[in-house]
Amino acid sequence: MGKTTAKKAHYLQHVDFEGPGFIETWLVEQGFTLTATRFYAPAYTLPDPAAIDLLIVMGGPMGIYDELTYIWLKEEKAFIHGCIAAGVKMLGICLGAQLIADCLEAKVHPAPHKEIGWFGVQTLVSLPDMADGLARWVATLFETNPVVFHWHGDQFDLPAGCLNLLASSANTNQAFVLREQIIGLQFHLEVTKESLAFMLEKGGGELSSEGYLKADLPYVQTATAITASSHYIENCHQLLTMLLNRWLLGTIDI
Repeated sequence: MGKTTAKKAHYLQHVDFEGPGFIETWLVEQGFTLTATRFYAPAYTLPDPAAIDLLIVMGGPMGIYDELTYIWLKEEKAFIHGCIAAGVKMLGICLGAQLIADCLEAKVHPAPHKEIGWFGVQTLVSLPDMADGLARWVATLFETNPVVFHWHGDQFDLPAGCLNLLASSANTNQAFVLREQIIGLQFHLEVTKESLAFMLEKGGGELSSEGYLKADLPYVQTATAITASSHYIENCHQLLTMLLNRWLLGTIDI
């Protein structure tokens, strides 16, 4: 897959403040055509899975089981099932990864710790024992224990056939890879300064108050601390670029 061949990407967005961010920048630069389903809008449509090459499922504050409140969740899950069956490549971010995991018959449940802010993730698997492939490459990509942005209270169990690739100090199961088709990330490499500010504006009630951390929420930072660490965004974009280059273009950057 390269720039010379037009490819079609589609993303599912659940709230106006969690869009594709830097993912969109990368896709446009690589010549993808990009369409979207915005479930929060008054009207939305879903494409035929056969008409797309890549599906990105974004995050959101709702849970995957909140189908009575968010009636579109059943339709979204059915669509994800259809894309999995059609062999569409899929990238899930936070809630998106949880939705994909659910469609792969893995459990989603409250995480040991609510995790909001900038925290490192580290590789868990023993690389020499892993077979070659995308999962091994992803584990290698995160060998430096980079700091990434988190905003989640739930987490996925690992779908069948997937390894526990990454963990943070707060939670395990931070990433999974299913063959070359599916990548699920519990954290947000796609955030930009603008999207981060929007998330803080909309979700400020979940954050620790200025001047102290909540004792029962040791992994929830303040808005000031999160903003002060926005310099990590550049490295997140570099990681995401390398990941997408390897997965979608077949180029090796590490």
